[in-house]
Amino acid sequence: MKVYGIKTCGSVRKALKFFEKKGIEYEFIDFKKSPVGCDKIEEWLQKVDINTLFNKKGTKYRQLKLKELNLDEEGMKEWLCRENLLIKRPVIELDNGDVIVGFDEDKYKEIWG
Repeated sequence: MKVYGIKTCGSVRKALKFFEKKGIEYEFIDFKKSPVGCDKIEEWLQKVDINTLFNKKGTKYRQLKLKELNLDEEGMKEWLCRENLLIKRPVIELDNGDVIVGFDEDKYKEIWG
């Protein structure tokens, strides 16, 4: 399983702590060191809604003043490709191909017990 995010993100830290506590192995991919391209984002958007993947609550969204642009789905996708820090974190790719976005302890417990 792969976990995408940044080490300084609170949600990412909670997710990694959850996995470590449960002894679940994962590969961590840091957006700052290994940005993902449009291909990967397109792949994720086959599995999750763009409004789930696009983080409208983050600092980067506010810094870029994207609210003022009233982005449509295509615009959001373009920004995700351009600026990985707009991706809601963490993004978890399961070995079966499923994608989970964000930290939700109840959902995690459902999947990993």
